[in-house]
Amino acid sequence: MTWVLFDYGNVLSLPQPKADVETMAAAAGTDLDSFEHGYWKHRLEFDKGTLTPREYWSLALGRDVGDEEVARLVELDIASWTHPNRATLAVMDRLPRVALLSNAPDCIAEGIDGLPWMTPVEPRFYSGRMGLSKPDPEIYLAVLDGLGAAPGEVTFVDDRLVNVEAAERVGLVGVHFREAADLAYLVN
Repeated sequence: MTWVLFDYGNVLSLPQPKADVETMAAAAGTDLDSFEHGYWKHRLEFDKGTLTPREYWSLALGRDVGDEEVARLVELDIASWTHPNRATLAVMDRLPRVALLSNAPDCIAEGIDGLPWMTPVEPRFYSGRMGLSKPDPEIYLAVLDGLGAAPGEVTFVDDRLVNVEAAERVGLVGVHFREAADLAYLVN
């Protein structure tokens, strides 16, 4: 296998800590349940880059959100996704060619790009920069083109089965991630 293509959230990073989500909800002035519902309801469009941060947060919170509040929410959102999964990174560090494919808007991508522990992962493909999102087959084809690889030369690791299955339909080797131990065979 030439490449191992990793998802970011819940694979290279840990899931968002509840405390971080509670902090975002408090900053937004809403209860946790309402916040989480709004946060995920429009997230795929935000991830795809069809919504600006202000449009996304206004939709997520059901009210107009000003520039200062948007900046604070983006900052907190980025921080919530920056907790590394050390076990996965230990496996990744033993692989010769690794890349990233993440559903993430540009503002989150910028935050991820600044993380020192992401330095070995190159190239990085983000939905918000591509105008596509997983599980759309076109995103996997675009990544293959960017890697200069045939589908069978890429193993795709994602925690969402729907994304793995979509990658497999395009010809990538899929790994449904649940824990780092699922990846041990890649380094043997």
